[in-house]
Amino acid sequence: MDVQEIFNGATGVGLAAPALVLLVILFFLPTGAVLAIAFTDWQFGARSLHFVGLANFVTAFSDPAFRASLGNTIVYVLIVLPGTVLSGLSLAVMIESTARLRAFYRAIHFLPFMATLSAMAVVWETLLHPTIGLVNQSLAALGLPSVNWLADARTTLPVLAAIAIWQNLGYAMVLFMAGLKAIPKDLYDAADIDGADGWLDRLRTVTLPMLGPVTMFVVIAVALRAFAAFDTIEILTKGGPGHASDVLLYTLYRESFEYLRTGYGAAVAVIFLTIVVTLTLVQARVMDTRVHYQ
Repeated sequence: MDVQEIFNGATGVGLAAPALVLLVILFFLPTGAVLAIAFTDWQFGARSLHFVGLANFVTAFSDPAFRASLGNTIVYVLIVLPGTVLSGLSLAVMIESTARLRAFYRAIHFLPFMATLSAMAVVWETLLHPTIGLVNQSLAALGLPSVNWLADARTTLPVLAAIAIWQNLGYAMVLFMAGLKAIPKDLYDAADIDGADGWLDRLRTVTLPMLGPVTMFVVIAVALRAFAAFDTIEILTKGGPGHASDVLLYTLYRESFEYLRTGYGAAVAVIFLTIVVTLTLVQARVMDTRVHYQ
């Protein structure tokens, strides 16, 4: 190995070192700390702790409240993910199919994603108010019974999922629009020659296959955002009524910072991270086999 190769290697290490140090400080060390705390009985603010092994994990899976939050999280993601992806794709296709007011429609649908979610949650709380809310007033004008949307265990989780779809819709739409612009026009011309001249045939044979990489990214990104739901739940329902809208991230927050059961909260965090990482890898692996990159 000559001097130039040694110099190039040292230069590369020196350039990568700041990013590596930040990665260790901001990601690996906190993750390791959470993993270590999950095996203790430490309470926030206490000066001592004891190793308890897997006791926190056993307690979590035997706790009805945790099982309810896990089930709610799965249901929430199963509503938000397909709703956001299908709505975002539909909007992107419709907006790209016409040149009139295209920029206006893009801005209108992307605005909820740019807005502060806590402020938007307050607006939704007003809209869904059981007596003075616009939603119930509209139902009353149509002769329909009003609903206490956020205090009814049957409606609170679907309503929160609908708010999440509304908030993430513009994000998915913009990504799909970028993917649509990258599709070569020659492919549509070739499809016309082969007899796929209807909009449905063009969508099935050209548009959807060529949107494979974008779709994979949107599915993973939206799934991660759905699993990380917290703001709207904290502001609108605080996990209630009962545990009807409790999700894993809110359970983690409540156990760690309200009940100060930090060891137990760390165990919930480890379970949460394990589920998210596993599903992300599975999604990427499964969808990658169905994606056309060229």
